[in-house]
Amino acid sequence: MTPVEVPMTVEEAARAVLTARDPSDLFGPLPADDTVPAAASSAHRRLARLLHPDTPGGDAALFTRLTGMWTRYQEAVRGRIGFDDHVVVTAARGYHVGSSPLASGDVADLYPVRYRDGDWRDAVIKVPRSPRDNDLMEAEATALERIRERGPEEARAFFPRLLESIRHRDAATGVERRANVLDRLDGFHSLADVRRAHPDGVDPRDAAWMWRRLLVAVDAASRAGVVHGAVVPEHVLIHPGEHGLVLVDWCYSVTAHAARTTPHIPAMVPHRKDLYPSEVAERGPASVRTDIYMATRCIEYVTAGRLPRELRSFARGCALPAARQRPSDGFALLIELDEVLERLYGPRRFRPFTMPD
Repeated sequence: MTPVEVPMTVEEAARAVLTARDPSDLFGPLPADDTVPAAASSAHRRLARLLHPDTPGGDAALFTRLTGMWTRYQEAVRGRIGFDDHVVVTAARGYHVGSSPLASGDVADLYPVRYRDGDWRDAVIKVPRSPRDNDLMEAEATALERIRERGPEEARAFFPRLLESIRHRDAATGVERRANVLDRLDGFHSLADVRRAHPDGVDPRDAAWMWRRLLVAVDAASRAGVVHGAVVPEHVLIHPGEHGLVLVDWCYSVTAHAARTTPHIPAMVPHRKDLYPSEVAERGPASVRTDIYMATRCIEYVTAGRLPRELRSFARGCALPAARQRPSDGFALLIELDEVLERLYGPRRFRPFTMPD
């Protein structure tokens, strides 16, 4: 028996509202879409008639509680948020954080977030599993802010948008974590996903647009004085239908000092150490040459040995062992790549690329 199905007396209504753990106990489960079910509205009307203070046996306190529950139910339906969502409130926004992570990275978990900005909007919050990694979250926030402020405006689509960086203290333990709230990216797949879906490697003509966009991304970051430092397949996301690319996870990034030198990359992705250049393992200074090396290795990885001779030669020049011998200008490198691609395949044209369901 549920309140949305069974007529109630005043006493039954009072008991139901008083003992309800959350609005679903009164109005039924949340629907799959953002439309309030007719049965829920009917249940609210019945309860409101029975408990209204002007009704014999009505109760002002219970009516107020009922009204609050109904408001919360409607907000949950229209905002597609759960009753068990954790709410994080900052000076700028209130974030409803889902209880189950969307994904887990090397040091952090990503949880779904909904917040109001006129309409309800989707985002993700990236929370380190250990407070020891708060500095990595701070590095990511610093990098993304710097790229947005100093990088080419036309290249912004290649980077996640940082909504804000927050400090969240666990009320139970007192532990403080640095978390980053980022725009949610739907329809994207990592190059690791692409390789799993195409174990024999993607056609080099499809890898060409991924390579081009990746070079634009690392070049734009370098112009803002930022080195990503972890350009591995899991951190390169592509949108198959739109041929979009976003370079994510800037936790390992470093920024240039006034003297235009950069410190070493603080850590390596453990299972991708074979994709790093020697200067990272040796804790030498990082530069755009580091990112160009790793971007090239990502393309070699996703094509799985299918690059033709001319592109293999181009890739070798981008991934030379000595950093000083590698190219240092991503835009100039893009022009060279386009010349090789045109010699191989003719004028550039759109090739549909799909991922299996």
